[in-house]
Amino acid sequence: MITPTRASRTDEPASALLGTLAAQGASGALSTESGIVYLASGHVVHVESAVTPDLGDLLTHSGALAPDGWWAAIDKAGRRCKVGRQLVDSGHLAAGALELCHLGALFDAAYFVLAHDGPALRFRPGVTHWLGAVRSVPVDSVLRESRRRRELLHRIWPEPCVDLVPLARVPDAAPSDLPARRGRTLAQVDGVRTAAQIATVLACRTFHTLVELRRLAAAGMVVPVGTATAPAPAPATATATVPAPAPASAEPGPAPRPVAPDEPDTALLRRLLHALEAL
Repeated sequence: MITPTRASRTDEPASALLGTLAAQGASGALSTESGIVYLASGHVVHVESAVTPDLGDLLTHSGALAPDGWWAAIDKAGRRCKVGRQLVDSGHLAAGALELCHLGALFDAAYFVLAHDGPALRFRPGVTHWLGAVRSVPVDSVLRESRRRRELLHRIWPEPCVDLVPLARVPDAAPSDLPARRGRTLAQVDGVRTAAQIATVLACRTFHTLVELRRLAAAGMVVPVGTATAPAPAPATATATVPAPAPASAEPGPAPRPVAPDEPDTALLRRLLHALEAL
């Protein structure tokens, strides 16, 4: 067991340690090999991962916030760990839109931090994120959503190597009638990029990109680099009943905006933003 009174190193699985910290009402930063989980009074308040876009990318590339407004908030309130509050108080962003984007970034990063449930490396008591308080989430909810996402990906295609290594298109696998998002994802498979890099190019959440890549793998259209032959396509019934990924806040990404301006998630964000402003 780890106490929230000092920094510690541990080999305990991250999910188990998060449960312990939640029970203790701990505040601080829990580091793993895949990212950092920030806690306040035993609740998750922010998560960072190297393979997912941060909140600034979510807001600016969805069109909800101008880049100048984001950097101005960081300059003014970053040292005080109140960037989120500054965005709302300055009028750059409605509180509801900020919460929506923040939750999308939190759950996206949490999946990758907890995907393989590796050992927690260190807990640093009292450490806070520069974003400040936006919306806290119970640890149980974060763990449950991460499991749901992992199970969804497994049902689509059970080979997790697709998530981590460069991917190549299968020769002579001619796609037809692919959904727009899946077609754009396939177009970025070049034998060099990983799923995270493809998500960056598309300005799309990494988890949603993984959903499309695993569906392409199940259809025999993409394989990990070095695979000599395409895997046998999954039976039609294997993916027909797979539920769509959970809706999130906005199309994120640090690179260009999505090719199509009417991406479902971006449109949802704008509709909710307009509704919040009207209220």
